[in-house]
Amino acid sequence: MAVITFTSDFGYTDHYAAAVKAVMLSLQPQAQIVDISHGIEPFNIPQAEYVIGSVFREFPEGTVHLIAVNTHGCKQGKYHAAKYKGHYFLLADNGLLSLLTEGQPEIVVELQTDGDVMPFPAKDLLAPAALFLAKGGDIDVLGERTTSYKQLLNRQLRLNDHSITGHVIHVDRYGNLITNITKDSVDTIAHGRTYTVHFGRETVGRIHQSYTQVEDGDCSCLYNHLGQLCIGINKGNASELLGLGFDSQVDVRFYPGA
Repeated sequence: MAVITFTSDFGYTDHYAAAVKAVMLSLQPQAQIVDISHGIEPFNIPQAEYVIGSVFREFPEGTVHLIAVNTHGCKQGKYHAAKYKGHYFLLADNGLLSLLTEGQPEIVVELQTDGDVMPFPAKDLLAPAALFLAKGGDIDVLGERTTSYKQLLNRQLRLNDHSITGHVIHVDRYGNLITNITKDSVDTIAHGRTYTVHFGRETVGRIHQSYTQVEDGDCSCLYNHLGQLCIGINKGNASELLGLGFDSQVDVRFYPGA
């Protein structure tokens, strides 16, 4: 039986996440359910995309990812099962699927709902479907194939010979700012030149290996394990102290002849 991951915006103070898991465990006590996070901000699709997109590939192929974020976010009341790079996803038609798969899922089926409005779709629809897939069920049994689902676009980098402009795509619980600027993009443009990172009113001219390589309270830039440029403050909350957050602009500027 495949692993089922569970991500939601239910939080940790209510019973909602437990109710969804209770359904699956009642039907299959041996189900392997791994919580990715239930701390996604309510209805926050970009945050869900970052959190799930950062880790789903680490799970074995065949893993089923149950995503209960903004589950009432589609007026048409549509829900999908999809296959992408050997993984299965179950979620509402709220644009998240297009972000996670870069618009290229291999299979998408619209889950059968019989036109009923469900007060708790994660429990009543997505959970049983996740269990079905985890037990080796055929995705086509869950509904009709479709190519119609809500499309959203991730922020794209702006690159030229002397600069890269990106944005903050996530703020973690420590207040670190994760950007969509990657080490590969910087190395491609740099060609051995020196560069500085600009954000808010701050400028950093060196990439460190960890935030602790600067004095307490100082800004630091590093590449995380995914190769993304991150901005932090040693023993401080960069988002709060710098007044920056999701979608804040970050620039890397290169110096000709340096």
